[in-house]
Amino acid sequence: MTLARLALLALLPLALAGCLEVEQHPVWRNGEYDGKPDQLPQQRNFHGDRLAWNAAISDRNQRQNEYNRTRD
Repeated sequence: MTLARLALLALLPLALAGCLEVEQHPVWRNGEYDGKPDQLPQQRNFHGDRLAWNAAISDRNQRQNEYNRTRD
């Protein structure tokens, strides 16, 4: 009897694991996504200034270039 009870207690979490799954699909209404709109990086970090964003990306890429970093 105790072996059957232990087996039941061991299988109970496995059986409940599938019941606790949360729906992860976004909500669609009228054929369109109804969630929070994502902002582009230049809108969020640079207040819509795309040229400043491009300059920051270019500067970051140049700092990662070993030829430019080690040039005397």
